[in-house]
Amino acid sequence: MDKTLFEKGLAKRKSTLGDEYVEKNLAAADDFNRPFQEAMTAWCWGFGWGDETIDAKTRSMMNLAMIGALGKMHEWEIHCRGAITNGVSVEEIRAIIHVISIYCGVPQGVECFRVARKVLEELELL
Repeated sequence: MDKTLFEKGLAKRKSTLGDEYVEKNLAAADDFNRPFQEAMTAWCWGFGWGDETIDAKTRSMMNLAMIGALGKMHEWEIHCRGAITNGVSVEEIRAIIHVISIYCGVPQGVECFRVARKVLEELELL
């Protein structure tokens, strides 16, 4: 594993998802899934998020659209929180869900709204 890319990824991951969430995730890693956690941190967060060509807010908006399209709602919830951290507004989240609904179907949009409401209420933004 590229230690420099891992460290860069760790910083990016923490800045979007929060120190507590990331540290808890890494602390829970064991011999079975630690290599994946390390690779994902280096590759997704170090290589992907570490490329400054796309700013964090835009990247968060892209992630919400893609993860929503895939229907991976646990990850969507995590990235919804991260998107807010990266400056995505409630109105922008709503617009992203509208696009998901159009291109991926109304049931998927309903699910995204359900999860977004949960996150936004917990953060006292609704």
